[in-house]
Amino acid sequence: MKCFVPADIPSQATQLFRKNYELITHKSNNLFLFAGDQKIEHLNNDFFGEGITEEAASPQHLFAIANNYSIGAFATQLGFIARYGAQYSKINYIVKLNSKTNLVKTEHHDPISQQLWTVFDVMRFKKNSGLKICGVGYTLYLGSEYEPIMLQEAAQIINNAHQEGLATILWIYPRGKAVKDYSPELLAGAAGAANALGADFVKLHIPRHADYNDLIPAVKAAGNTKIIVSGGEKVDEELFLKDLEDQLQKGTSGTAVGRNLFQRSVREATSFAEKIANIVYK
Repeated sequence: MKCFVPADIPSQATQLFRKNYELITHKSNNLFLFAGDQKIEHLNNDFFGEGITEEAASPQHLFAIANNYSIGAFATQLGFIARYGAQYSKINYIVKLNSKTNLVKTEHHDPISQQLWTVFDVMRFKKNSGLKICGVGYTLYLGSEYEPIMLQEAAQIINNAHQEGLATILWIYPRGKAVKDYSPELLAGAAGAANALGADFVKLHIPRHADYNDLIPAVKAAGNTKIIVSGGEKVDEELFLKDLEDQLQKGTSGTAVGRNLFQRSVREATSFAEKIANIVYK
């Protein structure tokens, strides 16, 4: 695998960037991301209830699943990593730098996900903890009235992270009162925006059972920024894997899985993660 190194990576950080990129992609150009930022994003809604393993009630459940080698990286908030990371030093971490809860709905207020930590905070934590902090992530809501704030924060985060040899992932979701239709053109626009901001990966949400041909314009618009598709709500394993194969065939480069793993027991999630990895990497 040849790792693309963006021009904003300084020469002294090139080797570290390649190392981080190869760690999270298992030396491929595809990424199997375990998304664990829902403790803030969805509060406790995803961790207790019908069809959800009782194990999910414990925050440590997320780390026990992320400890599986099949998973390329675990994305979650810096504070969460600080609480449990020392017990799980083998995990490749992506630090999610902004978050919001789901309490304020779009009909009440256009969404904004404010930056909570900086790249400087991440690098200081990485040095002090010795953990494998491989990259940073940030959510951007295109179409929100707060879009300019998030665009500026995303741009600065990517530039600063690349200076330190960190990989970068943008969660880009068109959302807000200005967004009337989640069209293939809008999806491609989000992918292209991630490329223009300099992201290495962009996480997009595709409605399940959508026509995955709609991904083709987005893949073209993303250029050399790799698209990973959000896993969404928990579904049957066979359906998830079939959808994943269909998405990859359209040119995407991986998946970001949350509820489809952590709402299962560690044993079930471990088995499922291995199946996902076999598709993403092989």
